[in-house]
Amino acid sequence: MVIIKIENLSKKYTISHQRQERYSTLRDTIVDNVKRMWNQGIVQPIKRVNSNSKVQQFDYSKKEDFWALKDISLEIEQGARLGIIGRNRAGKSTLLKVLSRITEPTSGRISIKGRVASLLEVGTGFHPELTGRENIYLNGAILGMRGQEIKSKFDEIVSFAEIEKFLDTPVKRYSSGMYVRLAFAVASHLEPDILVVDEVLAVGDLLFQNKCLGKMSEITKGGRTVLFVSHNMEAIQKLCTQAIMLHEGNIVMEGSTDEVISKYLGGKYHIGEQTWPDISRAPADSVVRMHAMRVLDRNGEVCTNFDVRDPVSIETEYWVLEEGHRLVLQLYFVNEMGHVLFISKDNNDSPWRDTTCPIGLYRSICHIPGDFLNECEISITYGIDTVGVSHLCHATARDVLRFRISDRLDPRGVRGNFQLQWRQDGVRPRLQWSVKKIN
Repeated sequence: MVIIKIENLSKKYTISHQRQERYSTLRDTIVDNVKRMWNQGIVQPIKRVNSNSKVQQFDYSKKEDFWALKDISLEIEQGARLGIIGRNRAGKSTLLKVLSRITEPTSGRISIKGRVASLLEVGTGFHPELTGRENIYLNGAILGMRGQEIKSKFDEIVSFAEIEKFLDTPVKRYSSGMYVRLAFAVASHLEPDILVVDEVLAVGDLLFQNKCLGKMSEITKGGRTVLFVSHNMEAIQKLCTQAIMLHEGNIVMEGSTDEVISKYLGGKYHIGEQTWPDISRAPADSVVRMHAMRVLDRNGEVCTNFDVRDPVSIETEYWVLEEGHRLVLQLYFVNEMGHVLFISKDNNDSPWRDTTCPIGLYRSICHIPGDFLNECEISITYGIDTVGVSHLCHATARDVLRFRISDRLDPRGVRGNFQLQWRQDGVRPRLQWSVKKIN
């Protein structure tokens, strides 16, 4: 039986380049008033200049249309375990939000039979001022369940989430991991007909992720349906029997999980450089704006194919537009199966490690020595945060750069079982050894 039918679905967003704040502060009010005076010609813009170049001014009136989904048609059977994969901005999260009725489609039609429970972002569906206990009952009521039904599942939810000690604490005081554990426990135990899960599970620890995958598999055995978005191909492979691949808002492939993942991994092209010359359209926020990212070889040239013995450098350039922030750039090195191999931060060697960064253009370079990375496809995810008393994330994006590490001294491409297993690991550093005969 078809439980979800999507016909010619499209979703358009009108993008404004004016920054959006989560809440209004005194600083925001002052800035807004100055901006209003600026627009009326009462005050004139001040251009700040550093030794490298000028910080450009934003044009807050710029708007553009962005089609997140384009004419999608799809039928999903009851009890299906459907994986949804694709690169950033492919439309995966937008599709789930439309199916969850969080946002309305621009055009097209959706027919859904049954109750939908969604786990899309950390915090979705929870009231921060209410306790964990109160939010369990609130979410159950939103799903249309009676109080007695929720009560019968209550102990099971709390046990699965492992938050017994914090059950009567407002969820605004929960860590992101605790939030996700409770949110998934509620969404999966209150017996929805359709469970929709986005990449949010990546916040939890590995043991809890495996626990969630097991629960989602158990759900489908009872005839319920799971839609799962993830950049972790191993998780998609473990859970899903079917998959679709999205690209720029279109479904470009539909079929068995193995076939779609193989196409997705094989079709990934290498990206050695990304630049954002127009600061008003660059990713990030009013504090930081990205300028460029590059993969460089030993000669400082952009490169996407390396031997395991070659050094690799990741160069990142970004504008700091606002004073008063102690910033840290983090690079996540991710293999083709979505596993984070390791994380590196620039604040250990930064001259601004213990102080705030002045306004200007910055360049950070991460140097990876030769004989460190193993054979694989590697993608780079970045994040720029303010660290200190209040932790703020200013910029983050997945899969921005991608390059290949290979062993050119092994032209056969085939080795014994031990070596094949060795290849699956992220690093194979050449370490210092000492050997001597002691008797």
